[in-house]
Amino acid sequence: MILAIDAGNSRVKWGWYEPGPARHGWASIATVSLIEFAAAAHHVNPFSVTHENPDRIVISNVAGEGARQLIVNWIGIFEAEPEWVHGERERCGVRNLYDTPEQLGPDRWAALIAARALVPGRACLVVNAGTATTIDALSPEGEFLGGLILPGVDLMRYVLHEHTGRLPLQEGNFVTTPRNTVDAIETGCRHAQAGAVERMFRLMPAGSVCIVSGGGGPALIERLPMPCRYVENLVLEGLARIALDGKPRPA
Repeated sequence: MILAIDAGNSRVKWGWYEPGPARHGWASIATVSLIEFAAAAHHVNPFSVTHENPDRIVISNVAGEGARQLIVNWIGIFEAEPEWVHGERERCGVRNLYDTPEQLGPDRWAALIAARALVPGRACLVVNAGTATTIDALSPEGEFLGGLILPGVDLMRYVLHEHTGRLPLQEGNFVTTPRNTVDAIETGCRHAQAGAVERMFRLMPAGSVCIVSGGGGPALIERLPMPCRYVENLVLEGLARIALDGKPRPA
């Protein structure tokens, strides 16, 4: 059994993956806000409620040192040595062309590995719409060519509110021609997200696919003109692939 943990900027998600020919796939997946995770009662370990000792533990953490220490505390009851994923030069058929491969976020790296497994041999734009939105280009040969990082919709709204004198922090409606301030902000933020994805997709070769993940993914897909595939747990899928790879853990 594999325990995969994805600690994001706003939420912590984890899943128990069962490999093997008889049973193969996710036995369970859970998610809580980062605040809820930090406030969990010390006598209730969120990772051990439904399952016992895992054979492998693989973790993506972009939530900082505080989240790392919480995870270390919770997984301390298990015997398996955890693998803290970071960007590598190559793994699971994906070659990382980042200037410094280790600086690529572990969530982006896991998502790229999952996308490669989902659509092998095809160029792919990998989009994760969360607190931040990432848009990464993967070649048909499995090369990560580079990508974008921009604020997610909620963060865009917040920044406009914090750095202007009068703009409200309120969710509006997406409309063709906004005629009030709240709708203007909402529509502008969503156009910005979709526009960044569209511009990156234009650079992709013919026959490319777009895989979208993250909490903001479904709303983003509604604004995109190209065919898209939504994969809810893309990072967890990638973490499972890394655990199954059999390659020695990176130092």
